[in-house]
Amino acid sequence: MIMGLQIGEIIRKEEISLDDLKDKVMAIDAFNTLYQFLTTIRQPDGTPLMDSKGRITSHLSGLFYRTTSLMSKGLKPIFVFDGKAPELKEKTHEIRAAVKKEAKAKFETADKVEEKAKWAARISFLTDEMIEESKELIAALGLPFVQAPSEGEAQAAFLVQQGDAYAVGSQDYDSLLFGASRLVQNLTLAKTRRLPSGATIAINPQLIELEKVLNSLQLTREQLICLGILTGTDYNPGGIKGIGPKTALKIVKMHKSPALIFKEVEKEKRLEFDWREIFEFFKKPDVTKKYSTKFRALNEEAVKKILVKKHDFGESRIKAAIARISEQKEAKKQKRLENF
Repeated sequence: MIMGLQIGEIIRKEEISLDDLKDKVMAIDAFNTLYQFLTTIRQPDGTPLMDSKGRITSHLSGLFYRTTSLMSKGLKPIFVFDGKAPELKEKTHEIRAAVKKEAKAKFETADKVEEKAKWAARISFLTDEMIEESKELIAALGLPFVQAPSEGEAQAAFLVQQGDAYAVGSQDYDSLLFGASRLVQNLTLAKTRRLPSGATIAINPQLIELEKVLNSLQLTREQLICLGILTGTDYNPGGIKGIGPKTALKIVKMHKSPALIFKEVEKEKRLEFDWREIFEFFKKPDVTKKYSTKFRALNEEAVKKILVKKHDFGESRIKAAIARISEQKEAKKQKRLENF
């Protein structure tokens, strides 16, 4: 069963460059990003990167190198961490656990390296230790992080609504339903992706603006939430059988109010979830106003203590990445002086 919001094929996107995001604050969905690193940053046989003591470091590698790359381009990341998952998400967790169990069994019985790599990428998980260490590294980089009381994407959307961030950085679309005016995808991905044929393609950030999405689809945000529920969210995985994004779009356009939309659907379909509860959660998620968005100076010694001393990262590469940030800041300072 496919989980998450499945509306990508009808969403308007604009390809941009990192230069377009220079000096902008980005509220990055931390869990989404760390899972992405754990899944993609691996050895040829699919096993994650590890230090000499066998501790997984894929998340730290991605977090450091991809984040410093963004910082060297002038971006200002704020990482938003998930809090307690809502009860609505219980079914999603059960499905994901079952998927990982099956993937683990196939990984252990696979003979070929390619097969092992395929299944290994599906058994990633974040531990409390990984999360805390990620927060330590983010703080050492001088960046703020926000601890959400519930869903990270809801909190990230709130930061954008409050004017504390320009956009949410995530691969998922949920922040749009939570009311974020802008979403940037592919922000923390590698610059290129290798195809099965061996060829590589460029991966560029994509900007999605809520107002443009609503205008192009001729929907209100409430109708967009209903469309999401019909096709499936993390709170009703799979949505309603037989209703894809295009069919859902036709249905929500026929009826303005959520009550009428789902009344129409219930004439032919039996709903196995409470649409009202999900709808209200997207409209009024649990978020906090108690957070800091203050950026501080990068602490090189703290970074090296975490990565070099504790996890065996190469010191020369760490220093080179940090130097690129310093160069960017120096160039920015020089430009200001010249303008003055």
